Amino acid sequence: MIKKTMLTIVACMIEIIFIIVVSFMYYLNKPITSPKVVYIPKGSINQIITHLQKKKYDVSKLDSVILRFIGSPQNGWIDLGTTYNTKADFLYKLTTAKAALEAVTLIPGETTYIFMQQVAKKFDLDFSLLYVTFEKNAFVKEGALLPNTYKVPKGIDEQQIVKILLQHSYRKMKQLSMKIFGTFNKRRWIQYLSIASIIQKESANKDEMPIVSSVIYNRIKKGMKLQMDGTLNYGKYSHIKITPKRIREDKSRYNTYKYKGVPKTPVCNVSIEAIKAAIFPAKTNYLYFMKNKKGTHDFTRHYSTHLTNISRATK
Repeated sequence: MIKKTMLTIVACMIEIIFIIVVSFMYYLNKPITSPKVVYIPKGSINQIITHLQKKKYDVSKLDSVILRFIGSPQNGWIDLGTTYNTKADFLYKLTTAKAALEAVTLIPGETTYIFMQQVAKKFDLDFSLLYVTFEKNAFVKEGALLPNTYKVPKGIDEQQIVKILLQHSYRKMKQLSMKIFGTFNKRRWIQYLSIASIIQKESANKDEMPIVSSVIYNRIKKGMKLQMDGTLNYGKYSHIKITPKRIREDKSRYNTYKYKGVPKTPVCNVSIEAIKAAIFPAKTNYLYFMKNKKGTHDFTRHYSTHLTNISRATK
């Protein structure tokens, strides 16, 4: 009798173990869909699982336990290789896979329109979606990106890449503002970015930036129009040579030959040096400058001297 009871108990235990194993195997083979490239933040396994749950991935506390046996998840961008995985593959790839990174460079003075065309081509993305996503999320329609070489995961989508670019740039700009002013005022910062964008377009080098900045402020103070070609190199016109015809026909607020003051939004994306020059202009009485044959600029206070500089440069 005892022997039969023991056999029954063992049989029940085997059946329970079998059910558990089958259920566990079923669980591990459940399909899970996700983007091909997934971002994993730094933190404990529980924090990572919580993050994935917030992103609507089908994971649970049980996955935390499984991961403790498999290994610690990588942090950063993870290339899963496909949008469809079993639960087992998904968890394993979190601990072993990392996204291959590819560099993309935004040069100072480039417009977002042109840069997004470059990004779309390099990463095989939809330009229209990239640009629309940028406009929806940027705090200003131009100048929201900080020139830099960004390392971006291959396989990333339009929303993710825009998020990376904007978050990095916003953080760096906010840090700079806090360092200089002790605060970050978006409206005032956009004004400085607008001035910096003209400085970026007009300066021949970094040393000229504070001087060009002084010309901008001096002309504004005297109620003069800026009359600077660089303001017309906005958007898709970034690399278009400015002609008298273009100056006559362009009706946008970027046309500083027609309208006084600085455009309300930046002309392009600007460097830290240009931003600092906008905040800290040189102390000069210059009102004019002309590019010379050396590729730099001749600055002057007097219009008559400016005409001489033009004549000398065009001979």
